[in-house]
Amino acid sequence: MSFFAPPPRIETEVFTRLPDRYRNARRTAWADANRAGRPVDSFLEGPSFDRQGRLYVTDIPFGRVFRISPEGEWEQVAEYDGWPNGLKIHRDGRIFITDYKRGIMLLDPDRGTVTPFLETARSESFKGVNDLVFGPGGELYFTDQGQTGLQDPTGRVYRLGTDGRLDLLIGTVPSPNGIVVAPDASFLLVAVTRANQIWRLPLHADGSVTKASIFCHLHGGPSGPDGLALDEEGCLLVAHAGFGTVWRLSPRAEPLARIASSAGWSTTNFAFGGPDRRALFITESETGSILRAGLEVPGLPLFSHRD
Repeated sequence: MSFFAPPPRIETEVFTRLPDRYRNARRTAWADANRAGRPVDSFLEGPSFDRQGRLYVTDIPFGRVFRISPEGEWEQVAEYDGWPNGLKIHRDGRIFITDYKRGIMLLDPDRGTVTPFLETARSESFKGVNDLVFGPGGELYFTDQGQTGLQDPTGRVYRLGTDGRLDLLIGTVPSPNGIVVAPDASFLLVAVTRANQIWRLPLHADGSVTKASIFCHLHGGPSGPDGLALDEEGCLLVAHAGFGTVWRLSPRAEPLARIASSAGWSTTNFAFGGPDRRALFITESETGSILRAGLEVPGLPLFSHRD
């Protein structure tokens, strides 16, 4: 049942695509587990802009990180033994990666090296970390998704404090994926891919989470919600992987816009770009493309970019 009329549709264009020189379709261990063994030439994720307006993206199955100029030119920054997914730039300039295979990593773009930052939780391996976001105090929130889903609702959401303390906020999520934090750190929103839901997790002053609830249901499809971000009106943008769409939802979860892919169905994540953050750059992982759409409302600045 739908309670709302179809929202207005916003079209996208292909801003740039992974150049052919970086494509070599083949099977990998990641593709065997996550793409039914089909050969892949890339799977782009983790878009994030640096202070120079350059867009970083990860390539999960081949352990690569790329940097894209404002003109759409690609360069490979790193290649290593890992499966990099989320990527965010801290306000101190460090580049953090959630690596499905290896945990939380740090990228040095000048040297092209990726080194461990947090590999375990009290000596226990992660299931497979997915995405991350920084809070207003510099704390790090991240999702630990692995292969969880409705058959195994044990995905986890963690907070790593600036003092190094690691807190498990919730451990009963069927596939936690994208994550955002409210500007005042009063709650988290988490994409729960296999349940086709967005969960809301209130954050209390003592560090605990209670009354976790469903913020919204998506209609369904072969995948589900992936990357998340907030705009300056407090609306939530949701990359709906498998449906070729980024939804814009009001603070009360009413659908306000559908941003439609012009190339492929696998809209996995996005970042606000341009001088006023009114351009949305979307990773379309099926075709290895970066899509672009114009928005009326700017994206909320990431805490990681504030001085």
